[in-house]
Amino acid sequence: MRRVYLDNNATTPVLPEVIEAMRPYFGERFGNASSIHHHGQDTRAAVENARESMATLLGCRASEVVFTSGGTESDNLAVAGLVAAGDHVITSSIEHHAVLHACKHLEEIGCEVTYLPVDGRSLIDPDDVRRALRPNTKLVTVIMANNETGVLQPVEEIGKIAAEADVYFHTDAVQAAGKVPIDVKKIRCDALSISGHKIHAPQGTGALYVRKGTHIQPLFYGGRHERSRRAGTENVPGIVALGKAAELALQGFANGNDRTMAASRDRLQQGILAQVDEAGVNGEGASRVPNTTNIYFDHIEGEALVIALDLKGLAVSTGAACSSGAIEPSHVLTAMGLRADRARSSLRFSLGKQSTAEDVEFALALVPKTVARLRELSPVYRKTATSC
Repeated sequence: MRRVYLDNNATTPVLPEVIEAMRPYFGERFGNASSIHHHGQDTRAAVENARESMATLLGCRASEVVFTSGGTESDNLAVAGLVAAGDHVITSSIEHHAVLHACKHLEEIGCEVTYLPVDGRSLIDPDDVRRALRPNTKLVTVIMANNETGVLQPVEEIGKIAAEADVYFHTDAVQAAGKVPIDVKKIRCDALSISGHKIHAPQGTGALYVRKGTHIQPLFYGGRHERSRRAGTENVPGIVALGKAAELALQGFANGNDRTMAASRDRLQQGILAQVDEAGVNGEGASRVPNTTNIYFDHIEGEALVIALDLKGLAVSTGAACSSGAIEPSHVLTAMGLRADRARSSLRFSLGKQSTAEDVEFALALVPKTVARLRELSPVYRKTATSC
């Protein structure tokens, strides 16, 4: 059976070029990057080369890049490392749980947290950030691209507001990196999170941009790795892979791959909506990353549709992989104002660099008829259709 993977916001396959780049560091180039002999200095050079590649992707200094185990650690290091008890934090109601749960922990240790609402397009109003500022506000943390809808937040405006108020600004760019160009100087952020497995590097590696002069309290204590910001022996193969993935992302922007991906996403989205009644796009009208669309299909359960499509060879999702199986509907979609039943009927389609035009056509041939079949089995839908 043919299998097509359109759940790249959950994780991406490691690209062949990335595998080849990291392969030597599992064997012959095995040194500890903190050792001063040949083997250590060989791997140290590889780590620093990867740091330069990541810095180029983000528009920052190499010394401002801290390698981590992934997006969750990067988010936690930024959020917990920039505030203390008594401080006030501003965030949004649609953050990834890596930020939301970190903020809940801050509340437990004596911080105050304001959770800003979003509109029906999943957008934060920058004026709400300004209005939420207090004398003890220490940090604003707002996601750059939402992991479920792909909607891009006005981070440059928010960064300007935070800078004018002399408040730290962190943005979770896990779903934005490699899909849209990022320039930390334009964003004016003090910290920015990256995850390797969202940009075709392996799981278990990531990075945090920390602006020069920004003091961040470490989560781990041990050696003086990463300029004392993240203790622990470097994951050299993962770091090398992340650097290579950053290089490929930059090449993709130069070659217009992001525009090609957006065209494929639009083809998929428009093709589904043309064939399926009572369906629509969540976040329609807002700027989105080029690989993502989130579509609701009224009168069916989203998880039932995911399973039915998977049995036919198509992998998609109802939202964040870390929330899979949750009883409650998506906090992102409900924050946008969707009814609980519509939130539960929504699916996320997310393309990757490996996705092809044939993959899109496969999905277009499969999704409408699978939705129709599930609706035929729904007594609620049959009753509604009969009454019409």
